[in-house]
Amino acid sequence: MLDAAAYTPRLKTEFRSSIKAKLKEEFGYKNDMQIPRLDKIVLNIGCGAEAVRDSKKAKSAVEDLGTIAGQKAVTTMAKKSIAGFRVREDMPLGAKVTLRGDRMYEFLDRLITIAMPRIRDFRGVKPSFDGRGNFAMGLKEHIVFPEIEFDKVDEVWGMDIVITTTAKTDAEAKALLKHFNMPFTA
Repeated sequence: MLDAAAYTPRLKTEFRSSIKAKLKEEFGYKNDMQIPRLDKIVLNIGCGAEAVRDSKKAKSAVEDLGTIAGQKAVTTMAKKSIAGFRVREDMPLGAKVTLRGDRMYEFLDRLITIAMPRIRDFRGVKPSFDGRGNFAMGLKEHIVFPEIEFDKVDEVWGMDIVITTTAKTDAEAKALLKHFNMPFTA
């Protein structure tokens, strides 16, 4: 059995041992604190119309997201009532979870090495940065993660994944994620 205190995620070890040095050389940083690093990863599932028709769908999304993330997911609620969509204020509409520290590195490792290769017709991810060094991507099916038992899934959800870094520019963030073997298309 692994001792939790002695265990360090593979990508975290790789970042400390080699990626930091490569980024420092590539961008010519003078100080180690200038080197961009991962800050957090936010996962989100929006149920939309399915949650309006059946409130159990949102609970299912929360459970699935919690299983994928390895920590408890939070139910997202409607902020306003919208009669045209039959949405009432505080109605559960989805789930979200924020990963930091070791869980964040573990999730990124599973995403890149296990989940992405399981996506049908996968040719890489389009570099989608926000101008401040944060990367966002979407998955059409949450069942690409091995933690989800395909037979027990009642609904296939799409999910958003936002990777927040301390990088100041998109080029720095892309270089950081490339060193983590993120399969960018161009």
